Amino acid sequence: MPQEFSTSSLCVHDMMTHREETMSQHFSDNAPSPQKIGVREFRGNLTTYLRQVRQGRTILVTSHDEVVAELRPPAPSYRPRRQPGALRGRIRMNEDFDQTPADLLESMERDL
Repeated sequence: MPQEFSTSSLCVHDMMTHREETMSQHFSDNAPSPQKIGVREFRGNLTTYLRQVRQGRTILVTSHDEVVAELRPPAPSYRPRRQPGALRGRIRMNEDFDQTPADLLESMERDL
């Protein structure tokens, strides 16, 4: 009599080949877990994977099922980006801003 298997005892993930797994992860851009790829696959499609990292994906590079590298976008800068016009109305110039003080003019005209 043939043995029966329940679907709960089988892991569909284990039955997928590495290539199928890579392709399925390739098409699901909103996958919450990091994408695992082999070194050879990464090397062959470097530009594609770097583009995905730039868009916010995290990629784990594996060699013989061991994670050897983790690629992710850099942490946001601690310095906020400059926003032109953010200080509008807060900075005031003195009326004599463009006039050279008399004592400075005198010191420049003196002989050494």
